[in-house]
Amino acid sequence: MPAKKRCQFQSEAPCNSAALRIVGQCPHCRAEFCGAHRLPEHHNCNNLEDCRQQAFERNKAKLESERTVASKMATA
Repeated sequence: MPAKKRCQFQSEAPCNSAALRIVGQCPHCRAEFCGAHRLPEHHNCNNLEDCRQQAFERNKAKLESERTVASKMATA
């Protein structure tokens, strides 16, 4: 039986917890983490700024597509 994959979080004291199988892989840096470090904010993800910028651009495009323009009323 292969050894359990361990959390790849590195700091002063490395984490020795088992990596989660389904949700433990970060979609941005592709490293595997335990439940405590699986979020990009919690493991100091290298690609966190790119992730935030992409989310900002998606949100901006969505809000601009939903913008309503007040129709001009003709005054007689």
